[in-house]
Amino acid sequence: MRIGFVGLGNMGSGMASNLLRAGHEVTAYNRSQDKVDALAAAGARPARTVAEACDAEVVVSMLAHDGAVEAVTFGDDGILASLPAGAVHVSASTISVALSERLTAAHGDAGQGFVAAPVFGRPEAAAAAKLFVVVAGAPEVVAAMSPVFEAIGRRTFTVGDEPKTANLVKLSGNFLIASVIESVGEAMALVGKAGVDKQQYLELLTSTLFDAPVYHTYGGLLARQEFERAGFAAEGGLKDVRLVLAAGESLQVPLPIASLLRDRFLTLLALGGGHLDWSAIGALAERDSGGDAPTA
Repeated sequence: MRIGFVGLGNMGSGMASNLLRAGHEVTAYNRSQDKVDALAAAGARPARTVAEACDAEVVVSMLAHDGAVEAVTFGDDGILASLPAGAVHVSASTISVALSERLTAAHGDAGQGFVAAPVFGRPEAAAAAKLFVVVAGAPEVVAAMSPVFEAIGRRTFTVGDEPKTANLVKLSGNFLIASVIESVGEAMALVGKAGVDKQQYLELLTSTLFDAPVYHTYGGLLARQEFERAGFAAEGGLKDVRLVLAAGESLQVPLPIASLLRDRFLTLLALGGGHLDWSAIGALAERDSGGDAPTA
């Protein structure tokens, strides 16, 4: 397939590289040219503008937040204005339900397809094509995009015909991950203050009741206090929790734990830790019990 790719950050670079390895013709755009140059060296066609990346059957966007997606989609010479009729915009970004609804309507009016396909996995999973892809959109469009999903992930989950459903599911998953981070951080602060070795404690947890990737990955980061370099920055974590709360308000679903997590992220940012991996919120419990702040 002829694929445009917009956004070569921590996640996008690996995803675009895997599309190339799968034999697709990839045209890549990123605000910083060095990342485009690196992908071009592997065989991609460099794009100087978003419009150039849209000369394709499908354009994939992988961007940090709603504002970035809005800018590349609705801006002058953006995706909406440049993508041919009948072509498809696949949004892999973690965005709000409201923006997903707006994108669906706008692309529909332009005669273009739109599929939401946010992903679960950290940058190392993106590089290894081991992401879990959550997809929603018109069934015939989703089916046509299956080669894209197969190239970037280990498994694809189709969750509905309305793109916004995939975005809601992704946000709910990030809410659960943040909840695990907070609870593991509190538990480690408790046993750590009593003198228990955190790495041994983590081995006990992940060898018994909690043998799941989220506990292995984030428990390990917490036990080692390994918050730099960030796979997903705390600023992004706060953004996602806010989007979860907005979705809950829209659906009249109270989310008291999400409110607590918002405050934990705000605390971390107030301490200067916005650049740290979002798992650093789990270290706030140790700080609250007399230990060092995660920014120290």
